[in-house]
Amino acid sequence: MKRSLRRLADEALEVPDLEGLTELLTRALPETLGVPHVTLLLWDRKLDTFESLSRDETKKSPLESAAGAAAPDTRYLLSEGTLIDTGSDKGPGTLVPLQARSGLVGMLVIAGRVRRGEGPFSPVEVRQLASLARRAAVALENHLYQRELIASERLTALGTMAGMLVHDFRGPMTVIRGYAEMLSDPELTRDELVERATLITDMIDRLERMTTETLDFARGGGRLARRSIGVNKLLTTLAADLGEELPGLAVTRDIRVPADLHAALDVDKLRRAITNIAANARDAMGGRGELTITVETADSETGTRLAITLADSGPGVPAEIADRLFDPFVTRGKKNGTGLGLAVARRFVEDHGGSIELLRDGPGARFRMSLPLNG
Repeated sequence: MKRSLRRLADEALEVPDLEGLTELLTRALPETLGVPHVTLLLWDRKLDTFESLSRDETKKSPLESAAGAAAPDTRYLLSEGTLIDTGSDKGPGTLVPLQARSGLVGMLVIAGRVRRGEGPFSPVEVRQLASLARRAAVALENHLYQRELIASERLTALGTMAGMLVHDFRGPMTVIRGYAEMLSDPELTRDELVERATLITDMIDRLERMTTETLDFARGGGRLARRSIGVNKLLTTLAADLGEELPGLAVTRDIRVPADLHAALDVDKLRRAITNIAANARDAMGGRGELTITVETADSETGTRLAITLADSGPGVPAEIADRLFDPFVTRGKKNGTGLGLAVARRFVEDHGGSIELLRDGPGARFRMSLPLNG
């Protein structure tokens, strides 16, 4: 049974997406009116042109579109509840503008309809079509706003991702540049050349892993490559690497765990989390200062956890940003800061099922990571 125009008008406000609205207007409406087809044209405000939407069952995707739609061949115009005969000889169709609060959002092009009497529609049908057009315009405007919002969010995600890459690439690139410049020293021995070339290769491998991890972050979370590793050895090596990667930072280790303690960790992600905090500390201290890494175990309701505390000798975190410190783009007092380092650190710690917090009970900035010993 054909749906009435009044019922279609009610349904226009209830369709969940643009695909459903297109189905309603280009499939159900022609069946109700008894016309061969109805075309939905969307107005693209950026390109100043119309985009034609239709339903095509021969395509894999049910929603088919074509940009830059040609001007429709219509004789009649339905405007503000009135059917106007324009006297055009282009064709017997009817053009129905879809006017919303923001202006014109689209048009319906209804194919020619043969009917006794004047015009293709009765006065009752004209009123019902006008009601359908108003409601379809509101629904279409909402869907277009949603589409623009999604596009905007994607651009924001791309910007976030680019900012993260810039932020996190600085450290390894500094190391690569330094060792590359050393390679030109004619007094280097063969073994020294190999050592520096190996370090450059390792840094490039880190950059590649960081790119993958950044993509994981932008997608809302990432997979972990956990492996069981000795905690004492890992933190000792990491502390030594920080001194190489962040010149001017004096790193002190205070490891209070058994020498044979192991944990299931994604080493690269944990390294990046700690490096980001250390880099922020150095920046806050003007490029030179002390960082103490304390490692111990702590009991919790979920079992024994690994606690890593990083404390610097800087001025501490300004009170006005302390509560937002782990949000993206929150930064203050750093010339080259993007405000992404701690956001990345939190994401990677949380990927482990852990937590990170700013401790406010001492001088300088103090951060504590709490990680499960087993994944």
